[in-house]
Amino acid sequence: MNKYILILCAGLIMAPVSGQDKKGGISPEMLQQIKKSYQGTPADKAIQNAITHNDINKLAINYRNKNNFDTYFSDKVESKGITNQKSSGRCWLFTGLNVFRSQIISKYNLKDFQFSHSYSFFWDQLEKSNLFLQGIIDTREKPMEDKMVEWLFKNPLSDGGQFTGVADILTKYGVVPADVMIETFSSENTRQMANLLKLKLNESGLELRRASSGGATLAELQKQKTEMLGVIYRMLVLTIGEPPTTFIWTLKDAKGNPVSTKEYTPLSFYKEFIGADLKNNYIMLMNDPSREYYKLYEIDFDRHAYDGKNWTYVNLPAEDIKEMAIRSIKDSTMMYFSCDVGKFLDRERGLLDINNFDYESLMGTSFDMDKKDRIRTFSSGSSHAMTLMAVDLDENGKPKKWMVENSWGPGANNGHLIMTDEWFNEYMFRLVVEQKYITDKVKDILKQKPVQLPAWDPMFAEEE
Repeated sequence: MNKYILILCAGLIMAPVSGQDKKGGISPEMLQQIKKSYQGTPADKAIQNAITHNDINKLAINYRNKNNFDTYFSDKVESKGITNQKSSGRCWLFTGLNVFRSQIISKYNLKDFQFSHSYSFFWDQLEKSNLFLQGIIDTREKPMEDKMVEWLFKNPLSDGGQFTGVADILTKYGVVPADVMIETFSSENTRQMANLLKLKLNESGLELRRASSGGATLAELQKQKTEMLGVIYRMLVLTIGEPPTTFIWTLKDAKGNPVSTKEYTPLSFYKEFIGADLKNNYIMLMNDPSREYYKLYEIDFDRHAYDGKNWTYVNLPAEDIKEMAIRSIKDSTMMYFSCDVGKFLDRERGLLDINNFDYESLMGTSFDMDKKDRIRTFSSGSSHAMTLMAVDLDENGKPKKWMVENSWGPGANNGHLIMTDEWFNEYMFRLVVEQKYITDKVKDILKQKPVQLPAWDPMFAEEE
């Protein structure tokens, strides 16, 4: 009896596999043909021995490309000191604040200055929690299988973001200097804190949906949401600290001499030292060849606060974006910049160059997708934000290379990354520039009604 059952089970298991062979599975005949692609020549064996015991990038490094590495830049905004986001996805926040940090150091002739990243990050996490819970309330009548509901539960919270978060958080809560609210272990190492917050938020989201199904009114759901946010607030205070409401700060010149001592609120400090209209004075430019150029786009839920602004962007060819970037650099103004930093990065030299690695020679095959196809297949996208601050122009005013101020702490080029213009074309995605640097063509595009894109659009991907 047991033997019969075993044979029957084996037959049931094998039947679908046998059927699948005829519809696209790997048959024995196909496997033999596939195996012929590996000849096992002495060269193949040597490459296999090397790859199985080493980092692929170390073997693919193009040593010819290491020669003549020029670090001179014709136009450069000087930076003072490199920041370090540690083990967190807060590059978007560091980058945005570094843009304004540079302006403050220059305007007030300071030796150095740092904003508190933990202060802004605290409010970012609380606002994102509310964004999620309110989204759950708004979609309470939709089934769990609904695309938006599914997306919300998959993305209740993150430490990543975009410039829209800088605009949402700073204009609402202001800023404080670094020593007014210092970093904590959890602000610099966000994984465990984030896991607990996401777990609690998803639990709370389900409670709101159950309450709604049980007949709770909108007012009752809002009250319940406020209580849930109280729990999140407490968790944030325990891990990051409680944000100050007032503080006393002394402005010192480059020699360390006191200039003024005042009592501030975070908002009054923001108004005095930044004061910009971040939601209207800054324009996001995108290079996404998978979509039509010279169009205005808006991504739903692409904001950090429920009452914030969905960020809109102008999709442009790379050459158009470069024109405005050069204008800004020549006027000593850094910019929020984001790219696919993991591609062709030589960390030892701090160089982003499509010729850094020769994967084709190592693997014996070509990798031929262009930028458009890499985006369409999710093979490339914006992953990291940095501060664009230099360009090297040739005798005709054309860029040869670019430099960004990074937030990974000290390293090659004193913590800066250099990218060739060819790499810029292939892996640059977003640039945020002030209104005064945009072209007339972009001004006209901003008058368009934006094309609405869903929250799960690939271009929503947060920078970390």
